[in-house]
Amino acid sequence: MRRFILGIMACTLAFSFQGLGAEEPKEEAKQPEKTVVVDSLAPNLQIKDSEGKLVDLKKLTAKGPVLVRLTCGCSGCDKELAYFQSLHKAYEGKGLTSLAIFRMPDEKVEDYVKQKKLNMLYAVDKEGKSWTTFQTKTMPTNFLIEKGGRIRSIAAGCDPNGLIANILSEKVADLLGTETVELKKATPEEK
Repeated sequence: MRRFILGIMACTLAFSFQGLGAEEPKEEAKQPEKTVVVDSLAPNLQIKDSEGKLVDLKKLTAKGPVLVRLTCGCSGCDKELAYFQSLHKAYEGKGLTSLAIFRMPDEKVEDYVKQKKLNMLYAVDKEGKSWTTFQTKTMPTNFLIEKGGRIRSIAAGCDPNGLIANILSEKVADLLGTETVELKKATPEEK
């Protein structure tokens, strides 16, 4: 009987000590709900363009569709830029506004813009507030916003062969009710 009672006491002690080293379940850190998604309204964005004029996304989307490109000028973005310049040129006269927002120092952007002969609206956001506003960390990320401010498409990542730009070209053409421009034909081949 003594062994039985000692056995029960040993089991009781084992079970009571078992929980001592265990951590209490932690409440998982809640991530804020992602609100910048396809079919949602674009966030309010105001940023100064290269000439110091305030660009208000809400006012731009009141006029027509806007393609916002959050970019950095890295080698992949650099190779892809020609396709986005062709996209801008192909649809600008039909109502598209393209806005490139660079996350690099002002002086680097100015040199880059001159070198690349950038032909679209652009701004600098070296602190990355636009990335926070659009709830993304990926560079580049493209947001196609239809007239009225609803996000039609979000394309994150880079494709130096123009695949992302061509997919966006189809979506822009659909928004504008026009034929799709094949951007590979409109983009000069790399030397």
